[in-house]
Amino acid sequence: MAIDKKQVEEIVRAVGGKDNIEAATHCVTRLRFALYDESKVDTQSLDQNDLVKGQFSSQGQFQVVIGPGLVDKVYDEMIQITGGERASKDDVKAVAGKKQNPLQRAIKTLSDIFIPILPAIITAGLLLGINNILTGPGIFFDGKSLVDVYPAWKDLASIINTIASTAFTFLPALIGWSAVTRFGGSPLLGIVLGLILVHPDLLSAYGYANAVNEGTVPTWNLFGWHIEKIGYQGQVLPVLVSAYLLAKLEIFLNKRVHDSIKLLVVAPVTLLITGFLAFTIIGPVTFAIANGITSGLIYIYDSYAALGGLIYGGLYALLVITGMHHTFLAVDVQLIGSQGGTFLWPMLALSNIAQGSAALAMMLVLREKKMRGLAATSSVSAFLGVTEPAIFGVNIRYRYPFIFGMVGSAIGGVLLTMNNVQATSIGVGGVPGFLSIFPNKWGVFFIGMAIVLVVPFVLTVIFGRAKLRKEERSADRAAVAGGQTPAAESASGTTVANTGSNLNQRSRSAAQVADEPVNTLEIMAPLTGTAVPLEQVPDPAFAEKQMGEGVAIEPSGNQVVAPFDAQVAHVIKSKHAVILEHASGLQILIHVGINTVSLKGEGFNMHVEAGENVRAGQTLLEFDRKVIEAAGYPLITPIIIPDGQDMVDRVEVTTGDVTSNQNGVLKVHLKG
Repeated sequence: MAIDKKQVEEIVRAVGGKDNIEAATHCVTRLRFALYDESKVDTQSLDQNDLVKGQFSSQGQFQVVIGPGLVDKVYDEMIQITGGERASKDDVKAVAGKKQNPLQRAIKTLSDIFIPILPAIITAGLLLGINNILTGPGIFFDGKSLVDVYPAWKDLASIINTIASTAFTFLPALIGWSAVTRFGGSPLLGIVLGLILVHPDLLSAYGYANAVNEGTVPTWNLFGWHIEKIGYQGQVLPVLVSAYLLAKLEIFLNKRVHDSIKLLVVAPVTLLITGFLAFTIIGPVTFAIANGITSGLIYIYDSYAALGGLIYGGLYALLVITGMHHTFLAVDVQLIGSQGGTFLWPMLALSNIAQGSAALAMMLVLREKKMRGLAATSSVSAFLGVTEPAIFGVNIRYRYPFIFGMVGSAIGGVLLTMNNVQATSIGVGGVPGFLSIFPNKWGVFFIGMAIVLVVPFVLTVIFGRAKLRKEERSADRAAVAGGQTPAAESASGTTVANTGSNLNQRSRSAAQVADEPVNTLEIMAPLTGTAVPLEQVPDPAFAEKQMGEGVAIEPSGNQVVAPFDAQVAHVIKSKHAVILEHASGLQILIHVGINTVSLKGEGFNMHVEAGENVRAGQTLLEFDRKVIEAAGYPLITPIIIPDGQDMVDRVEVTTGDVTSNQNGVLKVHLKG
């Protein structure tokens, strides 16, 4: 497809001109800019550009969605127009990172450290929830637990508790692995460092308070210097600071020690120095700081419970937008480790539900079919604890559902804090969040859940419909004044002005195209796993269907196969995505994972080349799940029918469990 140079020039002008571009690169679907001043971006001009499918800013990068198979041509043309130098994804990421202030960089660092270990924490939380159901008194029987009434279940509950508590018992090892990896050191040394800090020879941090009261805290005597011999179970700051020191020290030694003796010098010296400083200086200082932070939060919680619930419950959704919510993961973990429970996590769970309820209400407000579908699916995601699709896809776009979601969450937060509702673990958000709540507080939590379901929903529907009626009356008055028939609603729910001109194909109702000849192409699943709507993809470009219709698959295997006989139209250099072309001319994009372009091909093995003909079921590529998951990238794989293909009439999506090349996930109706 030929590129209109003028449209590319318009993109350059819309992002503030070539003088506003500090660095630019592209991936398989979008242009990625590091701009000197994002306030100069003309979003309206980008929206009107036929090449642009969408736009958004994320982590210091301004991204313009173009679509697969076209973005590289647009990028080449842009480089010629601007005379700029080609940049890699890492170059743009590095430039974008410099634009972030120290607080933003610190938040991103915490996010990079805690997100990879969330699966372990979430699993522990779910299992602890099951243990709570079995051992919590008063849930099924008055004053007694299930295991009290049926002692045969007691040992099963004990095994579940052992499995569940392991992630928290050895939390410093998990944090050590992730933090040292983030800071550029050896992950194995990070694990060992974490295990050192919870060694069985040390007094457990959980027994420290009693030992202080009894005067039995063990110590090391280093030539008259007495150091408390305690572990750091459930602590976050000691291992974070120690991991940073370990990584930097390892990097320093690796650059200066000869290769022939590295094995004998680098790791032993690094661990010895870091371990010594961790027990003598880092541990005691950070332990005191962490306990001070915890005591401060508990004081506010005990003294001004309602105010704390109002602020944190109401503003948590704003924290999600800024990314600052990741900071509180460390606070939650610290509270659980030192106090046995956190009062912050229950409010997070209600905030998830509140934003989901507001998004669901938009189904009764919106007229456009695509947005109604997005509202429905993103609300389900929010009810299950993932709010980004609802917040970014629906609520922020219309503003008022986002605000009403915060109002409901604030009311729920006040209720929870005034009734001392706490969670024994983190990781289970949304409706399933009740599993992490202390069972004796389930009743209050369910009342809070009812509040955040009803309040945002009712307010959004009432306000949204009133706003819609006002807009329709204004549009009717304008139409009458201009001598036109007022706007009418089409059979598909899309509002179309009856101006007598030809309707755009995207706006035509099903009845208007029913008499056109249509061929149907069924696209089989290219991966084994669970097919889900695009709205559940944690990337706005895919979730908002800026590149086109499609489906996503949460893979259970590690192979991508051809869903039909095709020619390989394009193979992405980083091996994480491929574009296939059917004999009809239809193209599809298969994109393994989100942001996996940053892996530069690591963990991917491409079996085909551009121009090669493949048969249905033939292996296209393989990927290493562990490499992708260790890097912190989601494995969810979008399968997209890129926009701009004139032969496409409409696309039907099928979700659920699928097996590669056995179940259809997309049905594409072709014109003619």
